[in-house]
Amino acid sequence: MNLQKVSKIAAQMLKSAQALIITSGAGMGVDSGLPDFRGAKGFWKAYPMYERLGLNFYEAANPVHFSRDPAFGWGFYGHRANLYRSTHPHEGFYLLRQWIDRYNLDYFVVTSNVDGHFQKAGFAEEKVFEVHGSIGYLQCTRPCTGDIWPLTETIPVDPENMRAQHMPRCPKCDAVARPNILMFGDYSWNDSRSWRQEGNFKSFLKFHSQNPLVVIETGAGTAVPTIRRLSEHLGSSYQATVFRINPREPYIAPPHYSLACSALEGLRLIDAFIQEELARD
Repeated sequence: MNLQKVSKIAAQMLKSAQALIITSGAGMGVDSGLPDFRGAKGFWKAYPMYERLGLNFYEAANPVHFSRDPAFGWGFYGHRANLYRSTHPHEGFYLLRQWIDRYNLDYFVVTSNVDGHFQKAGFAEEKVFEVHGSIGYLQCTRPCTGDIWPLTETIPVDPENMRAQHMPRCPKCDAVARPNILMFGDYSWNDSRSWRQEGNFKSFLKFHSQNPLVVIETGAGTAVPTIRRLSEHLGSSYQATVFRINPREPYIAPPHYSLACSALEGLRLIDAFIQEELARD
């Protein structure tokens, strides 16, 4: 089925839905200008200094750096935190919010992204589940407590060696802090914030267990398939129809639908039919 037909179906189903679930992977951020870490070449294109060091994304995003060489660990995450803070969410985020308001939809966002852009675009904090945590929050590396607190400072990073020139510290014990993010091979991530978010999401699903739902999945690939699996689970276990928007890996089994395009393009296509119907009304 072509993009136009699927977009029209999505627009019609949004109008009659009781609630919208937005599931989102890294591809959602690409349209905001954030780097695509898909494959070593994609990572090195964004961070050529790590190619010189012979490190791929999995090695750079390893929690071991925060115990062995925290200035190096914060080089990568500090740069990302600064980048995410200075980047604005693209138009697609705001189209989703407009649909929620226009059709008075209850909603929930589930994302593997750690950039905090859904909250930045105005989605309610209590309506977002960040399955891998958020770069906007910190935890103690020791840890002296189970506290999680916001990152409020800018991390200066030397781009020549990717080392942080200043690191955030725990306000209780002054140990180096680390991002409250699930890294690769990470056994010390404090998941209490994400666990509370997951509880909110489960309550949402329980409330809407018999209601017609629309799931719009944006930019979720197969390399880390957490979000894709969740969308498919929702499509098989609830009264939910899934619309998967993905330029490279769009397939989803019927009765669900796919749009083989970028997140922003797909959301714009759906919105065009919503606007067309509004004009008729």
